[in-house]
Amino acid sequence: MSLLPAADSDPGYLRGLNAPQREAVLTTDGPVLVLAGAGTGKTAALTARLAHLIFTRKAYPSEILSVTFTNKAAREMRERVRGIVGDAVEGMPWLGTFHAVAAKMLRRHAELVGLQSNFTILDTDDQLRVMKQLITAADLDEKRWTSRALGGLIDQWKNKGLSPADVDAGESERFANGRGGELYAAYQARLNALNACDFGDLLLHMLVILKTHRDVLESYQNRFRYIMVDEYQDTNSSQYLWLRLLAQQRKNICCVGDDDQSIYSWRGAQVENILKFEKDFPGAKVIRLEQNYRSTPHILAAASGVIAHNSGRLGKTLFTDVAQGDRVKVIGVWDGPEEARRVGDEIESWQQRGPKGSNSLDGAAILIRAQYQSREFEDRFISIGMPYRIVGGFRFYERAEIRDALAYLRLINQPSDDLAFERIVNVPKRGLGDKAVAKVQMLARAQAIPLTHAAARILDTDELTPQARRALGNLVGDIARWRDMAGTMTHADLARTMLDESGYTAALQAEKTVEASGRLENLTELARAMEEYETLGDFLEHVSLVMDNEAAVNDAKVTIMTIHAAKGLEFDKVFLVGWEEGVFPSQRALDEGGLNSLEEERRLAYVAITRARREATILHAANRRIYGQWTSSIPSRFIAELPADNVEHETTMAGGASLWQANWSAQGDPFAHLAAANATRAGTRGPGWQRAAGNFSATPQRIVEARGPAISLGNKGRDDLAVGQRVFHTKFGYGTIAEIEGNKLEIEFEHAGRKRVLDSFVST
Repeated sequence: MSLLPAADSDPGYLRGLNAPQREAVLTTDGPVLVLAGAGTGKTAALTARLAHLIFTRKAYPSEILSVTFTNKAAREMRERVRGIVGDAVEGMPWLGTFHAVAAKMLRRHAELVGLQSNFTILDTDDQLRVMKQLITAADLDEKRWTSRALGGLIDQWKNKGLSPADVDAGESERFANGRGGELYAAYQARLNALNACDFGDLLLHMLVILKTHRDVLESYQNRFRYIMVDEYQDTNSSQYLWLRLLAQQRKNICCVGDDDQSIYSWRGAQVENILKFEKDFPGAKVIRLEQNYRSTPHILAAASGVIAHNSGRLGKTLFTDVAQGDRVKVIGVWDGPEEARRVGDEIESWQQRGPKGSNSLDGAAILIRAQYQSREFEDRFISIGMPYRIVGGFRFYERAEIRDALAYLRLINQPSDDLAFERIVNVPKRGLGDKAVAKVQMLARAQAIPLTHAAARILDTDELTPQARRALGNLVGDIARWRDMAGTMTHADLARTMLDESGYTAALQAEKTVEASGRLENLTELARAMEEYETLGDFLEHVSLVMDNEAAVNDAKVTIMTIHAAKGLEFDKVFLVGWEEGVFPSQRALDEGGLNSLEEERRLAYVAITRARREATILHAANRRIYGQWTSSIPSRFIAELPADNVEHETTMAGGASLWQANWSAQGDPFAHLAAANATRAGTRGPGWQRAAGNFSATPQRIVEARGPAISLGNKGRDDLAVGQRVFHTKFGYGTIAEIEGNKLEIEFEHAGRKRVLDSFVST
């Protein structure tokens, strides 16, 4: 007998739902897994299911546990349900985030884990302060064994549902030569003494209570007639165990998620939780939402072609009734700056192409794999006057680590910059307390001199403690030395030296967190950006102009964001940039995570493509600056996995069509070695790879004369260059070739003096 009522008898909350969505709403008893592909209307189905349970009186609002991951999602769910059931939503105390619901439970049973009901939930700063105290008390070097590293490790253990007693010797070895478990136990004891817990404790404490107090577990199992979970693919071990305990009696649990969009392993999420749902709940009903209401068929086919290469998935096939639209465009460019120029040109063309006002900048987005990639796009958009916004983070020059580095550079460039001195005087921590800094400020005011001068003068007094005097003396000496070095090295090299010698780089490396790694990448990109400017002063002036270029709040703007931050969003036109091996998939994922990390990167590619409603453009560069060094870049293996019938390839290369064609004629396929290397790294990819490799054939679809340096392949050297010839270099300007050795040139530049460069970076 069908569960679906006749259309003319549909209650309001069922109208407009397709058949699988209706099935998800009406299949109320027993375990249900709703596999909801990108853009398939899972929120509408989830909301209607909640309303159905209440309208049909299968449960009172207070008997439904409904959990999700973000406050925003919880608010949206509550408001949607309110629109259907009215004030009944106020009787749903168990609708919220995992942490909010767990906190409500823990307040009722706090005494069972040694807390009082009015316990405090510590923020990150308070947690780190407690950990630092414990590290110091354990007589450990806090510079080597940092509080952030310990905090990250303890958070991982809590995400896995491990209490201190569960941490074995192997896990304990991950911190301070085997003392990790001991410090974890000390940390938990300290929190109990403070009547406090951190966010990880909210779930972990309740998990312990449910495991060890049968009466408490049974009371919640009886209370919750139905359990609903959104974004189930993002659950960690602790959340998974908590849900499984609560659902074991009635087994009326409905989990909504998409194994193809599990992209948060770095914060504890385990895609295995959704993959083993049917094993955990035998007889579970699996309902697939596959009709996409967002994207064109070409976009969906491209995304499906990529994700099909993952082995760890339950599988589904997205389809749509919308018009076919354009193929996904794949563009190869010469380098990162050319990528930014091309994206800017494409956006301007897109605006002009549509009816007036239809293609708004608000509908365009650039999705990056890592935060540091935003810098070139920001600089380019500033130069052409294109408004943009950074979502999910600060604009490049507004990030804390960048502002810290800029403060050091400002102080080197201008010793009287008191604001810069105040920012970095104790960054990274060097033992200068507020009292010591206040004394320097008092002397500066009294004598009307800059803080750097006051700091130098106070060193000859006994105003400061020996420790503070030593720390301040080192800083003053460092600044003076760096200022002297500015005359003997490039300002980019000076920045790298300053970051290393100040201890800033080491402090971030010691944190051993994903966030710290991202900040280090940003600093590397900062130094690279400085190379484009003749002097340090020129660069700092450029930054000031960028920082002052914020458009009106209500103006339309292009969105720049990471793929992670874009999950759940959609845009008319999406640019997916930096699709090269080592950038996307990221080198860290390839080096550290093996096949599991590669599959998560592929899921990230799937998420990225499915953000596009009408047009998707993928860009990859033949050359990238990686850690300050130019390297040849191999196109991402994900490009090879795109179905040929749904993709349009275009290769734009710099240096002029004649030289490009000459290279093709003389050497056949100059990208053959890149294709072979990618094929080797990707493993056996089947005919899909061969089709993608064919993009770099002897008859490219389009050859474009683009701005930039000429192409040079291998070490043979170019035969169009000779000693005495006048050439142009993108950084050093015009000069005359003095010597040629293979592909290396000695050039006497008109303004930069004699430099040794690769012939790849000069044009005639």
